[in-house]
Amino acid sequence: MKISTEIASAAKIIGEEKTIELVAKAGFDAWDFSMFSMCKYDWGTKTVNPTDHPLSSDNYLAFARRLKQIGLDNGIHCNQSHAPFPVYSKEIRSYLKRAIECTAEAGGKICVIHPDNFKSAQENAEMYLELIPFANEYGVKIATENMWCWDKEKDHSCFAACATPKSFCDHVDAANGIVACLDIGHAEMKGSDTTAVEMIKALDHRLQALHIHDNDKWHDSHQIPFSMDIDFVPIVKALKEIDYKGYFTLEVDQYLKNRTADNIFDGIKEMADSAKKLVQIYSEI
Repeated sequence: MKISTEIASAAKIIGEEKTIELVAKAGFDAWDFSMFSMCKYDWGTKTVNPTDHPLSSDNYLAFARRLKQIGLDNGIHCNQSHAPFPVYSKEIRSYLKRAIECTAEAGGKICVIHPDNFKSAQENAEMYLELIPFANEYGVKIATENMWCWDKEKDHSCFAACATPKSFCDHVDAANGIVACLDIGHAEMKGSDTTAVEMIKALDHRLQALHIHDNDKWHDSHQIPFSMDIDFVPIVKALKEIDYKGYFTLEVDQYLKNRTADNIFDGIKEMADSAKKLVQIYSEI
């Protein structure tokens, strides 16, 4: 098994180029191309604004190529990516093809594109089916992900697209040609009416990517594995039972929140060590 991590959290502090260097130095095999800087979504006004980031410029492919080369120079590669969201925004959806292009240019094989939380499998399939021919041209698979909404009265998560095993399988099957990226933390949140193990067993061959992080089984904490309340042993066992062949990709984007450029490598190394522990469990089961 190989390990990977998202790069957005560290890139906020030291930039993508240096992040990839440190991810390699820490012992990761690959990097997850986070593309949230492609545009800036204002959740308050629900508007999208361009940024001064290279991914927002006309030279976005050159930037993706540069990151790919930095990775290769340091002995690692891009395994997957994450497109901007929320996709219910028409402006965000206009960036999805760019995200697929960048994935291919960086060498990634899977691009995670969120479903619309509030739409059915058939409705979300319309978006995916429009993108699949384009993705196929670039040799990229699109992955959908299990989402959540929040019930303010009950103070816990509630149903959203792909949040249950049935909804997740229905989404993948309705848009024939996409795969599943299981977010372990989302599946373990209070109110989800499922578990990561149930999701893994239901998805089976559909499951080709992961977002791994820990939480208190209530909130979407995005913390390092083995630091909170999720029991990863049965989860890894379930992955082995279905013969999962993808990467163990971390999405612990809150773990480095209070780090600085001076001590960020220590945090990235701790992330890699936690991912290696998952691989060790996998190999020993």
